[in-house]
Amino acid sequence: MNDQSISLNKFISSTGICSRREADRWIEAGRVKINGKVAQKGNRVVENDTVTIDGKRLKHKPQAIYIALNKPPGITCTTDRKDPANIIDFVNHPQRIFPIGRLDKASSGLILLTNDGDIVNRILRRENQHEKEYIVTLDKPVTKRFLQRMSAGVPILGTVTDPCEIWKEGKNTVRIILTQGLNRQIRRMCEYLDYKVITLKRVRIMNIELSSLKVGQWRNLSRKEMNDLNKMLEHSHQ
Repeated sequence: MNDQSISLNKFISSTGICSRREADRWIEAGRVKINGKVAQKGNRVVENDTVTIDGKRLKHKPQAIYIALNKPPGITCTTDRKDPANIIDFVNHPQRIFPIGRLDKASSGLILLTNDGDIVNRILRRENQHEKEYIVTLDKPVTKRFLQRMSAGVPILGTVTDPCEIWKEGKNTVRIILTQGLNRQIRRMCEYLDYKVITLKRVRIMNIELSSLKVGQWRNLSRKEMNDLNKMLEHSHQ
């Protein structure tokens, strides 16, 4: 094996076009070729190889981009440009980027976007136990019983949610810290306990905070934020 070779899915994700998981799907669909031959999962590439997707050659990795967006309700965390509310057109970044994870359409707050496919799984994988913090407004007063049951874990989607931190912020408002990201997790947990979520805003992902970023605005992560983030990700699983 050439010591300078890298896995095909890593090469594709390093160009900023998608995550490694998405690259694997494209490879399995026969859309990827190496030097004119249809690629297979597990293939590796070296510097002089020509890699194409749907006949279009991939260029070398651009400068890494990491941005924080305060997503408004109504924007969908998808790269599908056919969706008129897609997050890519909303941000309108000059470079190709994609979101790290999701916030459902009705929710607002912090979401990270990047062109670095390597960082996605290290942030999102459940076993890495990285924190995400939310402020949630509910349709009725928060009780001690509700807080206890939410923190202990709630049965949804065929499993029981991991224990989480939750505390009361106001009569109908709580702050929640999760280390997993099941589909519409907070909404489903609340529904199970007969509460309805009125508003849900994410205010932190790991060390990155929403702070004073206004709804609909985005900013580049600072050097300090990236240094701290990379330290936290040092031993995370891909």
